[in-house]
Amino acid sequence: MSKVIMIQGTMSNAGKSLLTAGLCRIMKQDGYRVAPFKSQNMALNSFITKEGLEMGRAQVMQAEAAGIQPMVCMNPILLKPTSHTGSQVIVNGEVVGNMGARDYFKYKTQLIPEIKKAFRELEKIADIIVIEGAGSPAEINLRENDIVNMGMAEIADAPVLLVGDIDRGGVFAQLLGTLMLLGEEEKSRVKGLIINKFRGDKTILDPGIEMLEERGGVPVVGVIPYMELALEDEDSLTERFSETRIGKIDMAVIRYPRISNFTDFNVFEQLSEVSVRYVTSASELGHPDVIFLPGSKNTIQDLKWMRQNGLEAAVKKLSETIPVFGICGGYQMLGKEISDPEGVEEGGKIRGMELLDVMTELKREKTRCQTEGKINKVGGIFSELSGMDYSGYEIHMGCTTKEGETPSVLIGGDEGNVYGSYVHGIFDRGHIASAIIKALADKKGLTIDKGVFEDYKNFKERQYDQLADTLRAYLNMEDIYGMLNDAHLK
Repeated sequence: MSKVIMIQGTMSNAGKSLLTAGLCRIMKQDGYRVAPFKSQNMALNSFITKEGLEMGRAQVMQAEAAGIQPMVCMNPILLKPTSHTGSQVIVNGEVVGNMGARDYFKYKTQLIPEIKKAFRELEKIADIIVIEGAGSPAEINLRENDIVNMGMAEIADAPVLLVGDIDRGGVFAQLLGTLMLLGEEEKSRVKGLIINKFRGDKTILDPGIEMLEERGGVPVVGVIPYMELALEDEDSLTERFSETRIGKIDMAVIRYPRISNFTDFNVFEQLSEVSVRYVTSASELGHPDVIFLPGSKNTIQDLKWMRQNGLEAAVKKLSETIPVFGICGGYQMLGKEISDPEGVEEGGKIRGMELLDVMTELKREKTRCQTEGKINKVGGIFSELSGMDYSGYEIHMGCTTKEGETPSVLIGGDEGNVYGSYVHGIFDRGHIASAIIKALADKKGLTIDKGVFEDYKNFKERQYDQLADTLRAYLNMEDIYGMLNDAHLK
């Protein structure tokens, strides 16, 4: 039987994912077998396990921190929004179908046996399971039939740490208001409060902390400073999207409404002289050194969005002088045409950006696999990528062909320095990212300090250790270890 503890937050992006990862790292360092768990995740950033199953990337990040392989049982339910009111529902790594919000609300309790089954699978390998909640437990309109916050805490009989974000203001109201909106049994599960993303002198907070503990009846077990970490953040509120700095090498990522797997570009953030900007308009685009078109959960709609707001025209014009690189949905957009005969997205067909000589047909069966090998021969500014080892994964609903045949893992370079690939994570090998930066720097006649990337895996390992060191310094880990319960599935 595993010990269990749960991290819940006062709102989205309060820091639940990173704190879960940090606790996993600390407990791993302390000699425990530890695993993350999130019963239901809503995200457009996903990952494919070695079995070809789909799960949220937050739990992949947490599994890395715990030093174990990602397993789909760490995230049995994944919701991938397809519109403002509907999502693709993925259970145990397999697509169940698309559902509207109201239909899913009625359906989700049928998934409780799957949640319990996944949790029991984790218990076979873990001494401690660290559970992450979603959003806030005080969303009282969603409390009925909850399976991810207090509902999950009840299922596993888990003690709860409640996290508030002081950086966005009102942290005392966040924490105290959340406690006030919980039922008595729910509130009794909250064993500690955490104030996250603090900047400044903690002693200034002490009077507020004293009043918070007095009125809330729950101790504050940590005040965590604002951390500058280059770790994956799947939340739509990610601070990466607000980056406006322009570095010596300026990379622009098109941020369409249904952007997915934007973590593909995190590797480039290792260098201070490189900027990665997410842009939503032609005016924001400016004149970067490279443009990336990322994945999309609805390729046709996002291509229409680019066409309507002028980004398509701007990207096509810039492609005459700078490289453009599409991954997955972005790769599909760069071709001549996208057809949807089975109505996977909206049916019909649409002209592509006509920058690559490929055609895409969307299909209902989703391609899900890990992949590795050597990059085929390519030309143009990124010709040095030819023959390099790569690894990553594919996750797409569609088949792309060139003259009736499936192109190689990377296509481009012979058509105006425009490139495309289905492989997520293709840049994560340090030598590939380094070669791309070097090519862009050489074109501008620049020398980039520390221009050789280490392998992204090694880089993240150091980041996890830094995260754990910070949390150890500012959390009362003795109290947190004392909160651990034996999991009792109900």
